[in-house]
Amino acid sequence: MEKTKFGIQGLDKALEGGIPQGNLVLISGGAGTGKSTLCLQFLLNGANLFGEKALYISTEQSPEELYKQAASFGWDLEKLEEKNLLKILYFDITHGSNFLSEVDVVIKEFQPKRVAIDSMTTLTDALIIGGMGTQSDFSLVQVVEKVSPIPRTEQIIAKSILYKLIRELKKYKLTTLLTSELYEESKRLSADGISEFITDGVIIMHYIEIGVGDYRSLEVRKMRYSNYDKDIIPYAITEKGLEIMDKLQ
Repeated sequence: MEKTKFGIQGLDKALEGGIPQGNLVLISGGAGTGKSTLCLQFLLNGANLFGEKALYISTEQSPEELYKQAASFGWDLEKLEEKNLLKILYFDITHGSNFLSEVDVVIKEFQPKRVAIDSMTTLTDALIIGGMGTQSDFSLVQVVEKVSPIPRTEQIIAKSILYKLIRELKKYKLTTLLTSELYEESKRLSADGISEFITDGVIIMHYIEIGVGDYRSLEVRKMRYSNYDKDIIPYAITEKGLEIMDKLQ
């Protein structure tokens, strides 16, 4: 099976060569763990090292904010956009948008090999409250009306929405990262408690403050169609981005 590499030494080794092509992988973690940084690095390495077009779909940070974040690591997103190797889509959920239709147009026109959606937490919340626009066929009211007129709990509605979203994204057969907030002390692997079951892979990112320092680690909890290292993997956020550390350190 062909694999898509992160281009991060140590992480690709832990994944025995990378993510199986076409997998949708959940990147879950709390604030400060580096989820967005990992997504950017995945896309930039794909473009710079492997010549693969990359699509970043943001529901939280504007392109300008992403440029600033990337620049702190010495990454020039605008240069990659000029080369037609990177495209950034920003969805302002407060203004409403037909998410799937717009994504479909961009993917068909741009034809990326790698995709990152940051974040699924914001996107799902918007879909549940119908915040993606009254014209969208993917709103809460329409989903409920199509399924059943019987009142349903928010979790059941969220599950229906997420299943449809994941199913639609899988049709493109692109290697995709989806970020989710993971609250402290949570026993779930995602904010919604559902995404971890319907995605192909799950990578959990941890952040612990110890005295005046901090400790970051990640673990691959699931990866369909591939073997992987099940150990805890320490990493650091450096001036170069996310770097895997020696497990003995």
